[in-house]
Amino acid sequence: MGKLTHFDGKGRARMVDVGAKAETRRIAVVSGKVIMKPETLRRIMDRKMEKGDVLGVARVAGIMAAKRTGEIIPLCHPLSIDTVEIDFQPDVRRSEVKIETTVKSTGKTGVEMEALVATAASMTCARP
Repeated sequence: MGKLTHFDGKGRARMVDVGAKAETRRIAVVSGKVIMKPETLRRIMDRKMEKGDVLGVARVAGIMAAKRTGEIIPLCHPLSIDTVEIDFQPDVRRSEVKIETTVKSTGKTGVEMEALVATAASMTCARP
């Protein structure tokens, strides 16, 4: 296993210095799924949930979460995000909704944490 980058020589947590890195195009894709009762999925798809447009709200929550990742995940750099795309793929046969999040940025550090946080927030809102 390689060197842990978020710890200094004395084992103390630190934010990685990315100042000397060149800006490059960064893309991260994360997926997750929410499993639920068949009736719940039908109600979500028919937009008959008391919460309203569950997947619409979940998409907005995920986008907002991605934009605030640097505030909620320790040692994460605040990033300028170019786009967050969140796609929901309901599977009636399995009674689940697959969530796929793509985050893109041009910068000095990756957007993996932003994609993970966006997916987690979307999953939380999409669950029954």
